[in-house]
Amino acid sequence: MPTFKITTLGCKVNQCESDAISSSLKKNGWADPETEEKSDLCIINTCAVTGKASMQSRQAIRKLIRENPNAKIIVTGCAAQIEEKEIAKIKGVHHIIPHPDKQNIPDLIFLTDGKPETSPSGYGGESFPKKTSDLLTHTPAGKRTRPFLKVQDGCNSFCSYCVVPYSRGRSRSMPADQVISHLNHLAQAGYHEVVLTGIHLGVYGLDLNPATTLFELLRNILKSSPIERLRLSSIEPGELSDDLIHLVSDSSVLCDHFHIPLQSGDDTILTSMGRPYSASLFEDRVYKIKKMLPDAGIGTDILAGFSGETEKQFLNTVELIEKLPISYLHVFPFSPRKGTAAYSFKNRVPDSEVRKRSMTLRALGKKKRLSFFEKAVGQTREILIETQRDANTGLLKGLSTNYIQVLVDGPDDLKNSIRQIRLARVVNDYSIYGAEL
Repeated sequence: MPTFKITTLGCKVNQCESDAISSSLKKNGWADPETEEKSDLCIINTCAVTGKASMQSRQAIRKLIRENPNAKIIVTGCAAQIEEKEIAKIKGVHHIIPHPDKQNIPDLIFLTDGKPETSPSGYGGESFPKKTSDLLTHTPAGKRTRPFLKVQDGCNSFCSYCVVPYSRGRSRSMPADQVISHLNHLAQAGYHEVVLTGIHLGVYGLDLNPATTLFELLRNILKSSPIERLRLSSIEPGELSDDLIHLVSDSSVLCDHFHIPLQSGDDTILTSMGRPYSASLFEDRVYKIKKMLPDAGIGTDILAGFSGETEKQFLNTVELIEKLPISYLHVFPFSPRKGTAAYSFKNRVPDSEVRKRSMTLRALGKKKRLSFFEKAVGQTREILIETQRDANTGLLKGLSTNYIQVLVDGPDDLKNSIRQIRLARVVNDYSIYGAEL
């Protein structure tokens, strides 16, 4: 059997798309070996969200070419969409596939009867899918215990620092019946939890005819109950309605875990970023969740050192996070991205100061996570045991509904099962040790 490997960089949406491509290739007779042996086909699903991500994507391409000198090399993803000319200069790339044709890669690879070409070629031009069915043609069953299911793609927001709307186009949603069909397939394949994801998940359904919402999608899913656990990926503060929070609090299927991007706790910086909410709205949403779901995990994203951010404005962010019951932080040091409005902004924060602010926020994030873990000790939670053991301890590892990684001493037959686990003690700021009841 011919073999393939897929290297994925970037977001959960990219991972979902890679898993869907992998599923299709396997159905067409390709093998995905567990070892690091050379492959006949190498696909690099790239990221371009920052300049560093683009550089890492090009490095990954060159690495795969070196390690697989006889393979057909296909490059897709956001970098392929907006930086095709730069990627085409890399010797050894056979095809550059833009987003519209990403799901058709298993068919497109046969167009040149398997022989490498002397120069890269792209398919589909600069257009984006117009049919919602083009979003995901194969159920994304990969190697993860908790697969990602992309139900929305694209973004209409055009935040001043973000290149994603240029690389993925306008918002497009998958109809509810297709979402439920994919969930049924994943449940039948033995998965217990699925993560619903999108580039801008909170605007799901507004482009459909008739228009609908994420809240209505979740209500439809809960009526059919196709999966045991359903987790939501990132949702903007202004799109996290009271009704949605109530729906999660009343459901045994929806996980009590919210990831709400903040980016900055200063309203002036939020306006400069093009973010359509205030720090007070973010604060209100966090307290609303905790009122309805006291044990909920709440994470957020922070962009440190945005152009023009003063020390006082940075401290506004720190003070807001300190007082809120946040469970964890994802901290990103700001770097201007060519092709965005913020690239030309003046008063850039020196790199050394950006690094300093990032370190401060990461230390605060560690403190927040430890506090969240300590409050959870003594509780009994339903833990989904993953199929891979923890690399450092050799223990089984699993995840609670409220996003706590739990380490468990047990046999392999516990893998990919949901178990009642008592949270016994904090191991570190990333995990808690638990004991099966």
